[in-house]
Amino acid sequence: MKKQQPVYNSAPLPFQGQKRRFIDEFRKALSQFPDAAVFVDLFGGSGLLSHVAKQERPEVRVVYNDFDDFHLRLENIPKTNALLAKIRNIVGGGISKGERIPEELRACILDLIRKEEQTGFVDYITLSSSLLFSGRRATSFEELAKESFNNNVKQTDYLADGYLDGVEIVKADYRELFMQYKDAENVVFLVDPPYLSTDTTFYKCYWKLADYLDVLKVLEGHAYIYFTSNKSQIIELIDWFCRTQFDANPFAGTQRHEIKSSINHQAGYTDIMMVKNYARSEVPTD
Repeated sequence: MKKQQPVYNSAPLPFQGQKRRFIDEFRKALSQFPDAAVFVDLFGGSGLLSHVAKQERPEVRVVYNDFDDFHLRLENIPKTNALLAKIRNIVGGGISKGERIPEELRACILDLIRKEEQTGFVDYITLSSSLLFSGRRATSFEELAKESFNNNVKQTDYLADGYLDGVEIVKADYRELFMQYKDAENVVFLVDPPYLSTDTTFYKCYWKLADYLDVLKVLEGHAYIYFTSNKSQIIELIDWFCRTQFDANPFAGTQRHEIKSSINHQAGYTDIMMVKNYARSEVPTD
C-alpha cells in the first residue's frame, strides 16, 4: 500500500507571510478549476500554496517559483535540528520560556553558530524564531549577533516529509515565469506578492509601489487566485488604473473571501483572497 503523504496546513519552517489562515478557502477555490489545469505559483514563498494545490489536486501540474530558495532550508532541516538540539543543551532547564538568555549563555550559542557556519548551511530565519523576541528576524550571523536572546527554543524537531513532492520547482523573476506560461492552456496563476505597507525585509527583492501595481497586469484575461490586504494603498492603486487604461477592471466577476486578523487589541487588518475562473476567450460580454 502506498504511504499517504502528510498534508501541511502551514509551512514546516518559519516564513513571513504564509497563507495558513486562508488554507480552507483556498482548498475550496482549487476545486473550481479543470482537471487539466496548470497552477503556476508566481510568488512561491514558503511553497504552502503549491503544496496544498498538489495535495488537493494531485492530477494537476503545479509550478512553484522558489525565488527565496526555501527548498534549501527544507533540505537542511537535519542540520537545523541538530544545531537546535545543541542550543537546547546550552540553555538547559533553568530558563523559563520567553525569559531572556543570560549573556554568558548567549556568547556560547553565538560561538556554536559561528562554528556551524564555517562547516556549512545555517538557517538564520529558523534560528531567529527560537532565539529572538517575537517578530524579530536575522538573516546572517552579523544580524543575529546584534540581538539579545530570549528562550523560545523549539523543543521538538522540524519535519517536512513529502512537503514538495510532485511539485515542479523553478527560480525566476515572476515576469519571466508569467511570460512562459501566459498562453498555456488552462493555466491558473497563484498570485501572492509582498503586501504594500508591510515589512518586506526578508524577501530577496526590493518592492516599490510600481512593482506591486505591475502585478495586476498579470491578472488581465487569466484565471487566478490573488491575495492582498486592506492595508494596500488604494489611492495610488486607483491612480495607476487610470494611467494604464485597463480594458476592464481585472477584479470584475471575482469571488472575494476575507479573513480579519488582529495585530493587538486596538489594531487589525483584513486579508483578502480573490478567485476568478475563466480563460481569456471566456470573458463575459455585456
